[in-house]
Amino acid sequence: MTENTLRARLCAWITEHQLEPGMRLPSERALAAEFGSSRSSLREAIQQLISSGVLISKRGGGTWLRQPPQPWSEQRIVEPIRQLLAEDPDYRYDILEARHAIEASTAWHAALRATESDKEKLSFAFDALLKIKHSDDADLAAQADLRFHLAIAEASHNVVLLQTMRGFFDLLQSSVLHSRQRMYTQPVIFNRLNEQHQAIFDAVMAGDAEAARQAAMDHLGFVHTTMKTLHEDEARQARITRLPGHP
Repeated sequence: MTENTLRARLCAWITEHQLEPGMRLPSERALAAEFGSSRSSLREAIQQLISSGVLISKRGGGTWLRQPPQPWSEQRIVEPIRQLLAEDPDYRYDILEARHAIEASTAWHAALRATESDKEKLSFAFDALLKIKHSDDADLAAQADLRFHLAIAEASHNVVLLQTMRGFFDLLQSSVLHSRQRMYTQPVIFNRLNEQHQAIFDAVMAGDAEAARQAAMDHLGFVHTTMKTLHEDEARQARITRLPGHP
């Protein structure tokens, strides 16, 4: 298979899986297996798409679908918060609070405004979330989680809410990834999260705005509370290990 053919297949795969700007591609190994190609050929095809501006490579962070230029600079908003997170991870709770406010609104409006096309896209995102929930790739699972929430934001048909969600995409992805790594390894919590996603999906599809808003608030409230509990438990265990005589 030539690099040009592989490049075309990769572009078709991106379209078929409805990847959006800012989303991460699977690993080279996974894509090479998907296309039945060598990793060297795949790497060359990816490099061609990077050179043409379709993809972007982040050092140590994989390959991503490039974000289109925005008429306003989201970096002015995102970068200061990213720096705060680097200095103090507890700012992740501020991100969760922001998600709580934003996603309650997007769920409400999506239930009222979603078109048949929106519902089809939301169904696709929800199905992908269910299929990938047992994935060992926490980053890919977090991306499916966020795609579901972004599909709801798009269905809200509120440009300000949608652009806010997209502007904070990287930060929200970090928030979801951190949540999944901490919570999706525990079956009881894992099942609760799946039930909450189902409740949001059902309410939006049924056009029940109040139920959709409440389901989104319940979901983010649960994530916030559970993360704090897990963090406190870890901190307690860390203090125990510092006790004199601890093995």
